[in-house]
Amino acid sequence: MAKIVCFGPGPKFKGGISNYNTSLAKTLDKDPDNEVHIVSWTNQYPSIIPREFVDKTSQSDFLEGTRIKVKYITNYNNPFSWKETARYIKSLNPDKVIFQWAISIQGIPMGSIAKWLKKHSEAEVIFDLHFVVQKEGSTIDERLTRIGIKHADTYITHAYKTVDELKELYPNRDFAVNETGERSKTEATTVIKLFHPVYDLYEPDPDFDTEAFKKELGLKEHVFLFFGFIRKYKGLHNAIKAFKKVADQRNDVSLLICGEEFWATLDTSKITTKIKRGLFAVAQKLFLKNKESEQDYRPLKLIEELNLEDRTVVKNEFIPNEDVNKYFQVSDCSVLYYLTATPSGVESLTYNFELPILATNVGHFPETIKDGFNGYLAEDRDIDSMAEQMLKFIEHPLPSENVRKSAENMSWENYVTAILKDHTK
Repeated sequence: MAKIVCFGPGPKFKGGISNYNTSLAKTLDKDPDNEVHIVSWTNQYPSIIPREFVDKTSQSDFLEGTRIKVKYITNYNNPFSWKETARYIKSLNPDKVIFQWAISIQGIPMGSIAKWLKKHSEAEVIFDLHFVVQKEGSTIDERLTRIGIKHADTYITHAYKTVDELKELYPNRDFAVNETGERSKTEATTVIKLFHPVYDLYEPDPDFDTEAFKKELGLKEHVFLFFGFIRKYKGLHNAIKAFKKVADQRNDVSLLICGEEFWATLDTSKITTKIKRGLFAVAQKLFLKNKESEQDYRPLKLIEELNLEDRTVVKNEFIPNEDVNKYFQVSDCSVLYYLTATPSGVESLTYNFELPILATNVGHFPETIKDGFNGYLAEDRDIDSMAEQMLKFIEHPLPSENVRKSAENMSWENYVTAILKDHTK
């Protein structure tokens, strides 16, 4: 029997990393010989961050019918809980501990827990890297990342771009890179280049009446979907501007925007929110190279400014798990005109609904999106190019079969097979 701990946000939290950690645990749990634990944060971030992170709307339970045990124990703001977490994980006597690494600000607590486990347990410490170079790209992000992921026995990446960034972060360290999961027999640290698996938490509903829902939302024939948290790096402002150019040429197009504004989840009239926003703004100016605060990023205002109200449908809210399929099933493609990109949960989710993707040629996208096969690639920050790809998609739609083929090897089962290969400390 293999005992595996999946460390990361538990299923009660919003967001892709929670979904990712849950999907990984569920796949591991399918093997009756495995014993799987999710060890989770209780609070993932400093208390000054002005945002609600807990999912209070979804009704479905992703862990229903599984044997997975969940422990909410790690409080970012309480260093004593970090040691408590490490001791708890050791008490489970796991063979592998898989950390989800997705934001540098967690570097000190996660690095602390991993360091303790490496010293006091026999478990293989694995870091699943959703990024190495953080999107904001500040010096402190780099330092926190170096601290946070330093003590891994094995790394997992989802793109070769991330492998290259890892080598740059630790220029004096030897790495053995493969795609099969074989562990290094030398002093070199193993890096398993895998992929972002296709989410299976959300399934298309074959009985769902897409035409009725489309009519209910007031959508036109061709629907472009933007899904997920509204963050600046996701470039929604550019997608809206590009869509304006398309809407000026065609009357049969709609832009469907589903996702809450990341920094607008708290009541800004409350004094506690104002204090948090103020403190967080100061912290950003002190520690980030990019001095422009994202707290005031409001791309949805462009819809009125560009007279797109009758062409755009906005669900500015966290979409409950049980409703996610509806929005993908009424759409023709996903629009990911990101400014920077690492393997994306929305991209993976899109594949599960067999929709093509329109993306910018940044980050890993050229690795996963074959222009003209499973999507179209636009030039970075080029509104005309983005609009051109949207028009091209209407004139030359891409079959779902192409998307299915491009994602057929990106299953959680293939992913887990590589992770579970033997490791010798």
